[in-house]
Amino acid sequence: MKDSSDEEEVSLGCSTLTLSPLVPESPPLHRSQPISINTNRKKGSEILSSSDSPIPNPFPDLCNLSLLSSSLPSESSDKFVIKVYGDESAYKTILIGRQATAREVCQLLVQSAHCSDEDNWALLEIYPTLGLERCLEDHEVVLEVQATWSVKVEARFMFSKNYDKYEFFHIQWRFFANAMISDSEDAMKKMTSTVFIRELTSNGKSPQIKGFFNLKGYFKTSWKKMFFTLRRSGLYISTKKTDNEHLKEFANLSVSNVYKVVDGKRYGAPTEFNFCIKPTKSQGQVKDLKIMCAETEEMRKMWICAFRLFKCGRQIKLNYNAISESKLAPRTPSKSENSLVAMDFTGKAGGRVIANPTEAQNAEQEEAQAWRKRETLRFCQPNTNSEPQDFSVHETHPWFYGGLSRNEAEKLIEKQGLVDGMFLMRRSQQHENCFVLSLCHELKVKHFIVIPVLEDGKKYLTLDDGKTRFIDLLQLVEFHQINKGALPVCLTRPCICVPL
Repeated sequence: MKDSSDEEEVSLGCSTLTLSPLVPESPPLHRSQPISINTNRKKGSEILSSSDSPIPNPFPDLCNLSLLSSSLPSESSDKFVIKVYGDESAYKTILIGRQATAREVCQLLVQSAHCSDEDNWALLEIYPTLGLERCLEDHEVVLEVQATWSVKVEARFMFSKNYDKYEFFHIQWRFFANAMISDSEDAMKKMTSTVFIRELTSNGKSPQIKGFFNLKGYFKTSWKKMFFTLRRSGLYISTKKTDNEHLKEFANLSVSNVYKVVDGKRYGAPTEFNFCIKPTKSQGQVKDLKIMCAETEEMRKMWICAFRLFKCGRQIKLNYNAISESKLAPRTPSKSENSLVAMDFTGKAGGRVIANPTEAQNAEQEEAQAWRKRETLRFCQPNTNSEPQDFSVHETHPWFYGGLSRNEAEKLIEKQGLVDGMFLMRRSQQHENCFVLSLCHELKVKHFIVIPVLEDGKKYLTLDDGKTRFIDLLQLVEFHQINKGALPVCLTRPCICVPL
């Protein structure tokens, strides 16, 4: 073996082993000392920027400014980010176009939230600190509405069901009181509710609606009953009670919006049926709000709808027609639905594809009946244990709200429209193993107790003291969607909330 600065080779028999030189002993370590680093460091006559720093960046991907800026829309971009709430706390950020309407945003949220029901969804404008809310019209541009918000008061969008948005088209003949509507040119010329709505949605004659309601004064408890007249040109207040010759303009509809006051006690109103006229350019101060109080919920609902129709009645009619036509249009199946086929596994060959559409539909109905029969047999078995019967089949349905309180149920139904037949099911907080059906009828929320009954060792559910019995809540709801039974009205519209 000979010394060399190069690698050494050692021969062992017929094999050769290459040895690398030993690593020289490392110099002694010195502890680093803190030094002062100036913001602008000079190297000769050059100024070193932060990117020229000798200290390496351990996270170059996270600090890549070009990557960060590319994820945000530029000033010239046609896409903008908005935040939409599904409830009081949960929200979703979505990217929309500059001219996106409220209806287009709702369709986008329906798809992203995988809503089984595409109808009656709406975008609400909420002012939590002021207690105000209104339903945006389908044609309103969302970014234009957001541009009117003030930084001094909190405002947000909320995605929610709204069943009474076009309810006046369904019950035109009785929505407006005939004694309150007339022709503005001839007050003695009365008109029916149907004619009144038709004139407002066709830019025909100039109808008007008149009535009394309380107006909030400067102080919280200062309320005065006044006579108001609503026309196309605006809302007028009379200084001589019902005299049409002494009208004074109170609000301009073209630069204002009408809101529902969700908490009447906030402003010390005589009743809880309050609504508000708010200028679009308002800074959100209470002094800019014109708060009024109606005698009943029916009166408040009628006046809010009248404001909407006087402001943009023709466009509202076009929005309603577009929705009606979309319901009649055939739905295009998705790719996942197109990939599904009906199968028959009753034979011994291991299954066959059902090509006949009529046979496939019959097979689907038979499978549904077989599932119902299996569930019936399972629930009708005698319960020898002391434990309560399991009725958990309803928990996957959107109309069941678990332990929701009575007050919360009323607020939720009121938010979604107070339309006859709207309902939800919840557990009773006072009676063990019982449920409560909360149902809207004649603009009021009524509550019906659902109790379990035992017959021949089998447990059932009933809401009419056992006259009509059901094996579970699902069967009870399906029955009352067709027959009102002991209820004042059939169950037609489930109260639905979806998480965003």
